[in-house]
Amino acid sequence: MIDQVAEKVVRRVILGFLLGGLLVLSYAVLHVFIVPVAWAIIIAFATWPLYRKLRARLRRYRTVSALLMTLLLSAAFILPVLWMGALLRTEVGVAIATVTSQIKAGLLALPDFVRSIPWVGDWLQSRLDNLTGDPDAFRVQLSEWVRQGSDQAVALIGDVGRNAAKLGFALITVFFLYRDGERVLAQVHVVLHRFLGERVDAYLAAVGGMTKAVVWGLIATALGQGLVAGLGYWWAGLPAPVLLGAVTALIAMIPFGTPFAWGSLGVWLLVSGDTAAGIGLLLWGTLVVSWVDNLVRPLVISNATQIPFLLVMFGVLGGLAAFGLVGLFLGPVVLAVLMAVWREWIEESDLGSRNHASSTSRIEPAPLLKDRP
Repeated sequence: MIDQVAEKVVRRVILGFLLGGLLVLSYAVLHVFIVPVAWAIIIAFATWPLYRKLRARLRRYRTVSALLMTLLLSAAFILPVLWMGALLRTEVGVAIATVTSQIKAGLLALPDFVRSIPWVGDWLQSRLDNLTGDPDAFRVQLSEWVRQGSDQAVALIGDVGRNAAKLGFALITVFFLYRDGERVLAQVHVVLHRFLGERVDAYLAAVGGMTKAVVWGLIATALGQGLVAGLGYWWAGLPAPVLLGAVTALIAMIPFGTPFAWGSLGVWLLVSGDTAAGIGLLLWGTLVVSWVDNLVRPLVISNATQIPFLLVMFGVLGGLAAFGLVGLFLGPVVLAVLMAVWREWIEESDLGSRNHASSTSRIEPAPLLKDRP
C-alpha cells in the first residue's frame, strides 16, 4: 500500500514537471504571437453576431463564410488606415509649407493679448523669435517634431499598428476562429471546467460581459467625441465639419488619439491668422472633447458590468500602461474576473454564516438541573 502511494506521488511529480516544461517551451515558441492572438480573440468575439448572420446565409459553406467575413474585416481595418495616412501626409506637407512661407513673410507672431501676459508673453515671443529667426532651420525643426509626433503616435497604437506582419497573423487567426471558434470554445470550457469546476461559467460570463462592454464603450466614446468635436469645428467655421467629425471619431478609436485631430486643426487656425477660432477650438478640445474620453468609456463599461466606475477607470488606464493598446481590453477583463472571484467568495461566506446561524438556532438548550431536595 505504501509503495503504491509513493508511486502515484512520483508519477504526479514527474507529470507536473513535464507539463511545466512544456508550458515554458510553448511560451518561448508562441510569446511573439500572444498579442496578435489576443487581438484576434477580441475582434472575433466583438464581430461574432455579424458573422452569425453571414453564416446563416451560407450554412453549408462554413469556410467560405469565414473567409468572406475575414476579408470584410480586413478591408474595414486597412482601407481607412491607408486613407487617413495619405490624407495626413498631404496635409502635414501643406501645413509645413504654409508655416514656412509665413515665417519668410514675417507674418507669424503671437496675438497681442498673449504678448501682454506678464512674463509668459515675453517668454513665448522670445521663443518664437528664436525659432523663426532662420526659416530653413525652423522648417527642419518642424519636420523633426512631426516625425517625433508620428513615432509617438505609432508607439501609442501598439504592436498591431507598428507591425503589419502581426496584423496579418491576427487576421489569419480570426479566420480560423470564425471557422472553428465554437469547437475551440467548447474544448476550452471542458478543460477549464476540469480545473475550476462549476465556477468557470461565472468567470467566462464575466470575461464575455466585460469584453462586450469595452467594445461598446469604445464605440460610444468615439461617436461622442466625434459629435462634440464636430460641433467645435462648426463653431470655428471649418469647412465640412461633419466629415471632420467623422474622421475624429475614427481617430478616437485609438485611446488618446483625438488631440491629434482637434489639436492640429486648432494650430492650423492659429497659423492661418484666425486666432479667436483657433484658441476657442483648442480650449473646446481640452475642456470638453478630452473629458468625453475620460468619462464616457468608464461610465458605459461600469453601467454594463455593474463594476465600480473607479475600478473600471483604473483597469482601462492601467491596462494601457501595462500591455499597450490591447490592455484596453485586458485590463478591465482581468479586473472583471477578480470581481467575479471576490463576489463568489463573499456569497460563499454569507451562505456559510447563514448556515452556521441556522444550525446553531436549531440546537435545543439543555434542561436546567433541578435543585436537589
